[in-house]
Amino acid sequence: MKPKILAFSGSTRQGSFNKKLAKAAADYAEQAGAVVTYIDLKNYPMPLYEGDLETEQGIPEHARKLRQLIAEHQGLIIATPEYNGFMPPLIKNCLDWVSRPDGDESGLDAYRGKIAVLLAASPGGLGGIRALPTLRQLLNNLGVIVLPNQLAVPRAHLVFNDTGTIKDAKVQESLEKTISALTSILKGV
Repeated sequence: MKPKILAFSGSTRQGSFNKKLAKAAADYAEQAGAVVTYIDLKNYPMPLYEGDLETEQGIPEHARKLRQLIAEHQGLIIATPEYNGFMPPLIKNCLDWVSRPDGDESGLDAYRGKIAVLLAASPGGLGGIRALPTLRQLLNNLGVIVLPNQLAVPRAHLVFNDTGTIKDAKVQESLEKTISALTSILKGV
């Protein structure tokens, strides 16, 4: 059976380098034999997590939809921007809402046993690498196994062509190795 992978970026910006990177990773994972679902978190708007809001209104419908998607996939590809050295609030908020219990259902069940790879892209010289450890820690706390293989793409504005595909051979090779590690493990699961 082909492994199922959910891919998304922590950016909602239309021209986001991280969206381009997540899409390129999703395309490669499909070529490597996985069934990939790429989503845009812009289509899953949620209020900032707040306990009183949760008590009054319950879990947002988009959090339930995202939870279902995560539960249906064995692997995750997450490309994150770096905001002042950390992952953006969008990723943290979405993952937090999904983790909340909903009736008799534990939010953590959707995460347990998932295997993920982390990516980042930035026009800066570090490629967003400073955001990856905090995202790794959060996912580990939720029960996700995060592979040591990761990719940070510096000077991302020079890496992608006009159609959004990667034009830099070294970045393409690194991405293929990173995604190959995920698909190989998932095929063995």
